[in-house]
Formats: sequence, structure tokens, C-alpha cells
Amino acid sequence: MTKTITATFRTRADAESAIAELETSGFSRNDVSVLMNEQTRSKFFGIEDASKAPEGIATGGVVGGIIGAIAAGLVAIGSVAVPGAGFLAAGPLVAAFTGGGAGALTGGLVGGLIGLGLPEHEAKLYESDVKGGAILIAVTTHNDAENDLAEAILKRSNAQNLAAA
Repeated sequence: MTKTITATFRTRADAESAIAELETSGFSRNDVSVLMNEQTRSKFFGIEDASKAPEGIATGGVVGGIIGAIAAGLVAIGSVAVPGAGFLAAGPLVAAFTGGGAGALTGGLVGGLIGLGLPEHEAKLYESDVKGGAILIAVTTHNDAENDLAEAILKRSNAQNLAAA
């Protein structure tokens, strides 16, 4: 049974630790999504649209694996149209905000997260966290063993508000 395991992280180091361990544990970049607000992107990732960093990241010249794909995705996507705030998404989560799910244009960040299967109260909590500067990581799992592994990895990396939907 496919599930989405979600959690927020207060620091870039914790989020990167979780992503790196997910990658080394066999999760593919197609299973991991990241969501953050524009200010968090600027603060933690320091990638400016006018620089050449996006091209370097996209070609693998700066970082590799899932972290590189996410960083490149954040640059390539730009702001996802979420009413009231500029949010950035990378990975499969993007579909929830660009027409593949509930859609951010009709339901905001909460609507997109509900489209992933999260209960409304959890979606509202995540919206508050992300608006407050947290980084949301969502992991798609395909069986109970992956569910348990993803949850353990996120917990070890100082996850906040861990949930499974």
C-alpha cells in the first residue's frame, strides 16, 4: 500500500541529513519531495536566480544525488502559485500544486497537502510550519517495510510533526 510519510525540519542540516540517509537506504529521487517557502530557500540554499549556480547544480557540478536533484528542482520550478505566499516544491509533490492533485490555485498549500492524502488538521499544521520557515519532506513508500524505514530515518534526523497518510 502506497503511503506518504511527511515531516518538517527546522534546519537545512537536518533536512539534508534525512535526504542523504533516504538516498543511501534505497529511496529514489522519484520518492522524495521537498517543500519550502521562498525565504527559506534564500536563507538555507542561497541560490540566487541571477547567478550561474542553477546551471551548475542542474548539470551535477555542485552536488549529486537526491540533494542535487532537489536543489536543481527548486531553482527550475521557481515559485509555485500558492495564494498568499511563494512556495517552492521539488519532487513528486509538485503535482499536488500544479494540477495533478487538489491544486494550490484552488485550495492553497492546505489543498495541495490534502490532495496528497493528509488530513486537514495535519495539512494546516504543515502550512503553518512551512510559512514559519520549516522545510517539509515527503517520502512516498510502497510497503510496510519502507514505511517503517522512512519514519525511522526522518525521526533520526530531528523531524518535527511526523505523519503518515
